[in-house]
Amino acid sequence: MTSDIMTIREVAAYLKLTEKTAYRLAAEGEIPGFKVGGSWRFRQADIDNWIEQKKANEAQ
Repeated sequence: MTSDIMTIREVAAYLKLTEKTAYRLAAEGEIPGFKVGGSWRFRQADIDNWIEQKKANEAQ
């Protein structure tokens, strides 16, 4: 079973960021995520949608 839930390390690699930057963006609400037991988690679909929104905003 594959999961579409990513850790901070996985989302950082997915977005080609450092873990520190991914954590800061999550804490500031810049990237969509949620905490489980104090650890950040991210749905890949939410991250993909966020990327598409960013691209659309850049095009305007």
